[in-house]
Amino acid sequence: MQESAIQPSEVAVSMRQIGKAYDVGDERVEVLKEVDLTILTGEFIVLCGASGSGKTTLLNLIGGIDKPTTGLIRVFADDLGDMTEDELSDFRCHKIGFVFQNYNLVSTLTVAENIAFPMEWAKKPAQEVEKRVVTLLDSLGIRHRENHFPSQLSGGEQQRVALARALANNPPLVLADEPTGNLDAANAGKIIEILTLLKHDKEKTVVVSTHDERIMQLADRVLCVENETLANANV
Repeated sequence: MQESAIQPSEVAVSMRQIGKAYDVGDERVEVLKEVDLTILTGEFIVLCGASGSGKTTLLNLIGGIDKPTTGLIRVFADDLGDMTEDELSDFRCHKIGFVFQNYNLVSTLTVAENIAFPMEWAKKPAQEVEKRVVTLLDSLGIRHRENHFPSQLSGGEQQRVALARALANNPPLVLADEPTGNLDAANAGKIIEILTLLKHDKEKTVVVSTHDERIMQLADRVLCVENETLANANV
């Protein structure tokens, strides 16, 4: 990628010399070091790598859930390091759709309420929220579950609710951490159908951590997280 020819408006994510380390007891554990990454608007990026290699950490840094130990992260030209926690929360609400491997649904809210939550946080009109919830329920085949609670759903249904919630505010950047990792083939196929639609939406930038070869086939680029840094993968 010839970065000198790239216009700033074309860049969704820019990471420069990113490092992330944790203190575990008396030991300093480096998860990522000297990571440079540019993701263009509209790209579909897949992150691969062994469990514990740092894929989830990288997604959390891009999404502003975690902060780097060193380096600079810009997402849509916003410097995440300059933001307060309140500003980061607002940023994630409007700009980021995050699909967690373990769903992270609110157990006390129904399916419809979980999907509506980000839109209510963004103070969208009730009629708009209701219409959007119905659209997402229908598109993901879970309309019949709208009044159920997460504990009443299968894993595949919970992941579809999590994906619907991530898309609720129509975010320009979607981050997904092993979205098919806990699913059987049929339910994984439903998630891949939605990811395929996102792939062809050039207003959406998508970054997925996965071992699923079907998702890798959607990628514009596959990057492997290994030895605390990134490398192009030959897949």
